[in-house]
Order: sequence, then structure tokens, then C-alpha cells
Amino acid sequence: MELLAGKVTDKDIRAAADQIVATGMKDAGYIYVNIDDTWEGQRDADGVLHTNDKFPDMKALADYVHSKGLKLGIYSGPGSKTCAGFAASLDHEVQDAQLYASWGIDYLKYDLCSFRKDVMAAKAPDDKAEQMRLMVAAYDKMGNALKESGQADRLFALPVRLDAPWEWAPALGGNLWRTTDDVKANWMSIYDIVNQNAGLAKYAGPGHWNDPDMLEVGNGRLTLAENRSHFSMWAMLAAPLLAGNDLPNMKPEIKAILTNKPLSPSTRTSWARRHSRLRRREVEVWTRRLAGGATAIAVLNVGSDRVASHPST
Repeated sequence: MELLAGKVTDKDIRAAADQIVATGMKDAGYIYVNIDDTWEGQRDADGVLHTNDKFPDMKALADYVHSKGLKLGIYSGPGSKTCAGFAASLDHEVQDAQLYASWGIDYLKYDLCSFRKDVMAAKAPDDKAEQMRLMVAAYDKMGNALKESGQADRLFALPVRLDAPWEWAPALGGNLWRTTDDVKANWMSIYDIVNQNAGLAKYAGPGHWNDPDMLEVGNGRLTLAENRSHFSMWAMLAAPLLAGNDLPNMKPEIKAILTNKPLSPSTRTSWARRHSRLRRREVEVWTRRLAGGATAIAVLNVGSDRVASHPST
């Protein structure tokens, strides 16, 4: 729940799990409740990372989320500090992976952040190729640690937006990788991201996905048509559908968009391809092959009216 940001607590995550079930989001395929940054405390003398007082018992929290039929995600990075300045996993990769397994964590978002300064810039300030090698090695190290921790089905998210992660992340055990900068709750940002993901179809498939960032459906000042278009195109792109709206205060029309069964997370297969731009490039046609041989077609009006039709099969 993006609106909570750094204030998120154990209580908030439990409430989010309850809301995912109560609103029908779970039935539509939303099964991960992800904690982003700011859950971390300090490492003890043995290097074991402890949670801060906002999350007094991560194992108990994971058990609660699992009792709802959902899964719990967590956040770290390969540097010494996370993006918010909390303890990250540099030199503690195996230890942290084992800790997450002991808690029952199902998803790890592993953000680059301080690794750029800690390692890439420090060890290879003027060598871009060596910086790239160091970054890939860091993600490979955590990927292997996760595999060896005993939770083979845990998802590994790489929010790396540089050096074409779609070309190297799958080999490191990455399940999803960011393809763009952060999305914002306005149509220009959303459509720019759609454009940037055109041409990446061949890199996505079952178990590994291009990630254009979370859904902003229901946030900001997006119109109803823009919310529908946003969700429709993320679904066409077979993107990981990560809702970032305020669930307890979700309007019925927003719920209807996010829980649209034909476009829900449980129906993802291949990645969409843009086939043509019509009428002075104001209308786009996208297609995506579905399981069973059907084809989904999206006609997206990107002209001044910005009213898009729903994808159809």
C-alpha cells in the first residue's frame, strides 16, 4: 500500500491482507502482500539482521498472511544501505536469504541503491563494463543464496532499470525486472512506460516477466478512462500486477477495474506486441497470444480524447 510509505507497520500489513481477501482481490489473483523499505533494524554481533519496532515478529506476520491464503514479500538490496538508508545485504547475502526462509518470506525485491556508490563507483569509477560485471555478480550472489536457502519457489524481483536487465536477469534466477523508471499517477508517465516496453515481448514468459512498475490505478487524478487504459495495457503486457492503491477506501469503479477477471493476474501468458499505429499515430493496436490459442487485442486511443477501448479476444 504505497500511501503508507515509510510509516508502514505490522498492523498495516495485516490489514492489507484482510482487505485483499475482503475486497475480492485475492479471488482475482492478487496473492502477494509486499513490504517495501523501512522494516529493517540493526544487525547483532553475529551479523543477524533484526526488524525494527514497527515489525516486532516477522515470522508471526508471515504466518498471519499465509493463513489468509496469501504470500509475504520483503525488501533489501546488494549495497550496505537500502534506498531509505536502512541496513541492506552487502556481505550478508547468504545469512539474509536464510533469515528470510526462516520467516517464511515468499518474495524479495532487491533494489540497487547504495551498491552504485559502495561497490560500482568505488571499485570501477571509470569502467562501465566492470561496473556492469560487479552488478550482475551481486544479483547472482543473492539469487544463488535464495536457491540454496530451501525456498525454491520464492520470487526474486530485480528493480534494476539500467543495462537491459531483461537480457541477463533470467539467468540469475530473476523472476521479474524493472524495465523503466518509476511510474507516476499521470497519463503521460503511464503512456511513456507503455512505449518503452514495446519490443520487449521476446524476453517475457512463464516464470519471468518484464516489470513496468506497479499499478497506479485509483491514484492521483487519473480519469476513469485513463485508469481502465492503464490497467488494460499492463494486463496486455503480461506485467506483474502490483496494486498500489488505498484498499480500504477503494471506490467501486476502481475495484471493478482491478478485479476484472479476464484481465486479472491469474490469466497472464505471453507478452503483448504493438502491431500498428493508425490515424496519424493516434490509435494503436496491440495483440497478445493467450493460452489455448486465443488472441487478445487492444485498441488504444492515444489522441487528444484519450478514450481507449477494452482489450478483447
